[in-house]
Amino acid sequence: MRLTRRDALAALSAVGAAGVAGCSAPDTEGSDDPTTSERDAPELADDDRETLVALADVLYPSEVENVAEFVDAYVRPRVSGRPAHGRGLLDAIETLNEYAQTLEGERYAALDAAEREELLTYMAVDTADPDPHGDDDERVRYYLVNDLLFGLYASPTGASLAGLENPRATPAALRATNRARR
Repeated sequence: MRLTRRDALAALSAVGAAGVAGCSAPDTEGSDDPTTSERDAPELADDDRETLVALADVLYPSEVENVAEFVDAYVRPRVSGRPAHGRGLLDAIETLNEYAQTLEGERYAALDAAEREELLTYMAVDTADPDPHGDDDERVRYYLVNDLLFGLYASPTGASLAGLENPRATPAALRATNRARR
């Protein structure tokens, strides 16, 4: 199944990313400091994007295609639109790369898929409670793993992989909800 830019926009709408396709819903995690200007927003470097794509390749089902473009379209607005979240995400990427460098001698993205998966298991990311202010494994789980998985399964294509043909943010789901309320 091929992920598209439309999937990324649907996922951004579901997470409440302001300014996406006319959406201005509040963010579910709370807003960033309103005094922070756009020039203070962190930027996703190519190495950071490469790490996220390598992580998504491990996390996403094998039948998902176009992962790099989807991750880029989903994550960049999250980083630039929410500076505090963006800084947390970039710090979590740095943490993941430091673990990979210490244990394997290379950045996370340079490892093969089996080594990347093994590193996540070693970090106990699969059992960690997601916490933006927690230990390394909890922050990696919160900012990277949960965010990428939410993006996938909040998209129409990703939701259909899970058997959810009308995820909550899609127009079809909203129509069904409105019909049920009548």
